[in-house]
Amino acid sequence: MIVAIDGPVAAGKGTLARRLARHFGFAYLDSGALYRAVALHMLRAGLDPADAAAAIRAAAGIAAYDLADAALRDQAVGAAASKIAAIPEVRAALLGYQRDFAARPPGGATGAVLDGRDIGTVVCPEAEIKIFVTARPEIRARRRFLELAASDKASDKARDKALGGRQGQSFSESEILAEIEARDARDQSRAVAPLRPAPDAYLLDTSDLDIEGAFNKAKDYIQRRL
Repeated sequence: MIVAIDGPVAAGKGTLARRLARHFGFAYLDSGALYRAVALHMLRAGLDPADAAAAIRAAAGIAAYDLADAALRDQAVGAAASKIAAIPEVRAALLGYQRDFAARPPGGATGAVLDGRDIGTVVCPEAEIKIFVTARPEIRARRRFLELAASDKASDKARDKALGGRQGQSFSESEILAEIEARDARDQSRAVAPLRPAPDAYLLDTSDLDIEGAFNKAKDYIQRRL
């Protein structure tokens, strides 16, 4: 059983995917963490995220342990990852990792939940369950602002160290909204694997839902399909 969960940044798909994986006993993969891991490697090495050749080399060396780094959630890493994800060769380099995870879930799990932006359309178009999670941009900006504020209080020193000792950077809610809108535009307009719902995806708008409400809707949909 493969559950593909796609959607734009800060729509709530990651939190939802993790809860669904726990509920059904499936393995979970945040595909966005793969691109963030490539971005983090490049930022730490002082490389330009627009350097396609360097990004391709970094993508080839990504392993499971890279996905557990706390610095992956940094705003600067996310912005760099969005640019890296537009490089076709990087997407191709990471495609096998995602498909292997879906075909052979770790830990003996009977299914896999993968979230990202092209899981249902490119990575696993054969997935039995496809959900496209979205929300209004201003709602997503507010969520990300609160997430970053909480992260800043908890891990300023650890994040700064992980990013090579640079000072942490604060972002206003309006700046985050502008970045989200820019990322949406990049994701939706890229030539390879643009962000869009699969034709057979269940559309879940979380703008006016808390996590419990979104989880119940998605859970009920999956149970109806099982």
